[in-house]
Amino acid sequence: MTSAFKAYDIRGEIPGQVNTPFAYRFGQSVAAQTPRKSVVVGHDMRQDSPALAHAMIQGLLDSGVDVLPLGQCGTEEVYFHTDDAGADAGLMVTASHNPKNYNGIKMVLQGSRAATRDNALGPLEELVYSDRKFPIVEDYAKRGSLAPQLGKSAYVERLLKQVEGLDLKPLKIVCHAGNGCAGPVIDLLEEHLPFDFIKVDHQPDPRLPNGIPNPLLPEKRERASKAVIEHGADLGLAWDGDFDRCFFYDEQGRFVEGYYLVGLIAQTMLRSQPGGTVLYDPRLTWNTIDVVESAGGTAKICRTGHAFFKQMLREENAVYGGEMSAHHYFRDFSYCDTGMLPWLAIVAELSSNGAKFSEMVEARIAAFPCSGEINFTVSDAAQVQKKIADHFDRSYPTVETIDGLSMSFDDWRFNVRASNTEPLLRLNIEARGDADLVAAKVKEITALIEAD
Repeated sequence: MTSAFKAYDIRGEIPGQVNTPFAYRFGQSVAAQTPRKSVVVGHDMRQDSPALAHAMIQGLLDSGVDVLPLGQCGTEEVYFHTDDAGADAGLMVTASHNPKNYNGIKMVLQGSRAATRDNALGPLEELVYSDRKFPIVEDYAKRGSLAPQLGKSAYVERLLKQVEGLDLKPLKIVCHAGNGCAGPVIDLLEEHLPFDFIKVDHQPDPRLPNGIPNPLLPEKRERASKAVIEHGADLGLAWDGDFDRCFFYDEQGRFVEGYYLVGLIAQTMLRSQPGGTVLYDPRLTWNTIDVVESAGGTAKICRTGHAFFKQMLREENAVYGGEMSAHHYFRDFSYCDTGMLPWLAIVAELSSNGAKFSEMVEARIAAFPCSGEINFTVSDAAQVQKKIADHFDRSYPTVETIDGLSMSFDDWRFNVRASNTEPLLRLNIEARGDADLVAAKVKEITALIEAD
């Protein structure tokens, strides 16, 4: 059987790789790995998620661990409550944007630290798939206790703190939850905010009648885009199933590349926390650096991936970090990626400057046009990267290898990196104010890759 353990979480097919016996044993393994007194447990809206969460909870209780249940929630809620309650760990049953027949577990450690293969998942994998027999606590007084389901009031209060005291405009906002878990949180925020929410595919639905919510896929954007135009909304929002990512549409219904959101959110964060540090990923960088430095902040590069961002956020005491893939991290929100604080930051920015969303974005696109991420199927990613590097080496670029290969020239730059999970090479190109140059370089590098 192929292991369901990945680099940063557990993902596998139902029921072959992930099932209730697996979840029960995983709960026992978490208890056995290091002594734990309390664990927060939540789950998303998928059909199998409640049963998997209940099995995992039983494994913890049978091992003498107290459980703080969240029920159906988003991954960021597990991070928040693990930190807020001082729990020893948090577990979220979710497969995020994987196909319907998948499920998995995301884990957070004490103090809202990310679990990785080095600090938790590797040893857990060995325990789960070993022949070790875990004892069941038979003395009832020593068994774990199951607390009442945690409420959302403290979490919602923290979200609202992001816009506390601000003069927010009464915007009309399309919310496309994709039948994931974001909808109920929007409902709780609604009564406290001056916005008119247009709700599309709003209720969590385990059947996922409209497919997996994943707005990174162009074919998943049409419903939100049409709703923005139909209702004359000021902007549109969309989320994946466990809403650790947030996606945006301008008032014309156009999908906004996540790259430009990083700069806009950084600008808002630096207004409230002057001189702060902002982290960005290596794929597209120039716009973020320009915005952050213009706002008086310090921009620092970080390797792509949530564990790297969460760690570096701590090391640098950075106020915010953003990836172009729509992962946004906030120091004052348990260092985790959140799908709620980004849009609150953007509506604060819209309310502050009075501009339309498209105007804010178009100015940045004109200054630093980009290709967006282009994926290629290749047989040997390392060899293709070397060929690209050799091709451009005679132009004496600035080279970075923090994540894949980045080469910067006077008026354009690119990053090419191998996918961690698929046989894909991912290409991103940007330029200084010249969209035609971006198109030309896409054509040039595509020819190099496809000649493989």
